[in-house]
Amino acid sequence: MRIQTEEWRRFIPGVRMYKGKKTLFYNGEKLSENIIIGRCPLIYDYKEQQSWEVIIVLPGVKVIPSCNFEYLANVKMVIIADNSVKRIEFDAFRFCKNLAFVKLSRNLEYIGERAFQYCESLTSMFIPPSCREISSWVFHFTKLIILVVPPHTELGIEVFFCTPLWRKRIGDENAWVKSINDNDLYRLYRLCSSMDPSEDEIYQMICEQGGLHALVQKNSVGITPSEYLAANPYADVDEMKLVKRILLENMGEIV
Repeated sequence: MRIQTEEWRRFIPGVRMYKGKKTLFYNGEKLSENIIIGRCPLIYDYKEQQSWEVIIVLPGVKVIPSCNFEYLANVKMVIIADNSVKRIEFDAFRFCKNLAFVKLSRNLEYIGERAFQYCESLTSMFIPPSCREISSWVFHFTKLIILVVPPHTELGIEVFFCTPLWRKRIGDENAWVKSINDNDLYRLYRLCSSMDPSEDEIYQMICEQGGLHALVQKNSVGITPSEYLAANPYADVDEMKLVKRILLENMGEIV
């Protein structure tokens, strides 16, 4: 599900069906003081919250409050439709066990402790260059195999402890996870996991590297450029179209 600029401009806060899924259009209000101990939520009751599948954060929201979406077991997707969010506070999405897709704000600066802890379906996360700090235990007990982190981002203690990625770590885990694709051989990997990968740039680099096999070569943690591209929430590249373009070019056709 991709959210285009012209779409979110007409969104209003509330819960309704959107593209076949029950969706919360979130305007920044704190939903509950503490869901797990049964206190009454401020806006929606617990049963209602458990029916949500998608959370779309509306323009103008600057902070996702602590514990706000904690224990929402049915939420599978979180999309920050604008880039106003600068902070995600501690435990914000903790125990959202079916959360599998997250698109962060390009202006995000901080992710608090345990913000995505026990999000058991989360396999990838792309951190924008604006992010200055990811606090401790943020991705504990997720299924992370892809974590794209800017080299200047400060990482807390055991950010991705007990994940498939953590089991592959080499040396200092914080330094290692930020340098997985530093080698010049991994230029295509870096491009496919960047904030603005373009079809033309990827096409050119694949041609330089000898063809389509470059898309399926694995890096040191077993991830291919194709997998980065498929998981990247900022990529607007149709891989099948890209592959067809390369195949037609190889056959001497005019694309």
